[in-house]
Amino acid sequence: MSRIITRRRFLIGSTLTASTLGLSGCDALVESPKVQSILKIAEGLTMKTQRALIGDDTLAREYSLADISPSFRANGTSMPDGAQYQDLLSRQFSTWQLEVGGLVERPAKLSLAALKAMPARTQITRHDCVEGWSAIGQWSGVPLGALLNQVGLKPEARYIVFHCADEYEKTLDGSGWYYESIDLVDAFHPQTILAHSMNGHDLEVAHGAPLRLRVERQLGYKQAKYLMRIEAVSDLSTLYGGNGGFWEDRGYEWYAGI
Repeated sequence: MSRIITRRRFLIGSTLTASTLGLSGCDALVESPKVQSILKIAEGLTMKTQRALIGDDTLAREYSLADISPSFRANGTSMPDGAQYQDLLSRQFSTWQLEVGGLVERPAKLSLAALKAMPARTQITRHDCVEGWSAIGQWSGVPLGALLNQVGLKPEARYIVFHCADEYEKTLDGSGWYYESIDLVDAFHPQTILAHSMNGHDLEVAHGAPLRLRVERQLGYKQAKYLMRIEAVSDLSTLYGGNGGFWEDRGYEWYAGI
């Protein structure tokens, strides 16, 4: 893995083009449409290069029970404060349902009990946060690909969007609801699961109860917590800020492969 051309290494090289744009200062660099265009092209090339080198189905490293970290920081929100989530929490998520819709043949609403009754995958993997920390944990949940096969994707579906219960800040289009998205390659990857358990127990609130995404070949901000709704779409540009995720709308890269 150390020899793989990571997106960071590729993007570092792309910034060398800044001198040709006659820009000065980081703010001007970041805000320049030309630079943004270059970075998006570089990101796309990095994704294609990484996938070509490691393959679409290659697994992220899995660890043993002895490797599980004694402590595991919560990434992002620790407790959504919205009234809907607080009501669900007060009922121990007995009335919570995951809505699956968009470009699917058979829209569905699934209770937590129904999801737990489905065949599950358990994996011990390392969570890498963009802030620089990492931790190893055990996750159990429904393979996303199996759920998508159950509802049936329409031919025009290209991305899977995850809508969450935590609201960060009211910016951009007036909504700060956390959301994320992945393409179908990652959606059907064997290690991409909708996790309801961590280290052998139901998810704690800080770690995304009742359900969170685990897409193990990407950085932590892609691991959306507090899932409420999954939507299959053909295009990301009409959602929120149009870049495919809460942090992506604020400058992060959509493809966070590691």
